[in-house]
Amino acid sequence: MRIYLDNCCFNRPYDDQENPAVRSETEKKLLIQNEIASGGFDLVWSCMMDYEVGNNPFPKRRKAIMAWRSLAVENVRLNDTIHFRRQHYMAFGLKSNDATHLACAVEAGCACFITTDKGVLRKQAQIHDIQILNPVAFVRGYQG
Repeated sequence: MRIYLDNCCFNRPYDDQENPAVRSETEKKLLIQNEIASGGFDLVWSCMMDYEVGNNPFPKRRKAIMAWRSLAVENVRLNDTIHFRRQHYMAFGLKSNDATHLACAVEAGCACFITTDKGVLRKQAQIHDIQILNPVAFVRGYQG
């Protein structure tokens, strides 16, 4: 199964873990990463991930997150279809970067877009091209 983890998801372990919801999302995100590393899920990366991770002001975080790029089965590049989808998703109120992430995931045929961004998660009811879940819901739904 192809999945796409956005930049927010990759950064979740660096957030304040005192919050139980953040800690739970972090734990589940790490389980997902273990499955990716062992071949249980196929990670899709994109030029938007390159852009956002490349702009991370913390070198250790940037390096740790960018290391996942080498495990991706595909690195999606922008094309006309992605630009069109991005505009479509922005019409639902998504920010440009979020809409681009989502369009890249759909273009690559991902079954699920995994994020911790509440703004993106709230759009699931409007966007039917791909399942949008937080790491907790994803693990709950896909545990064997």
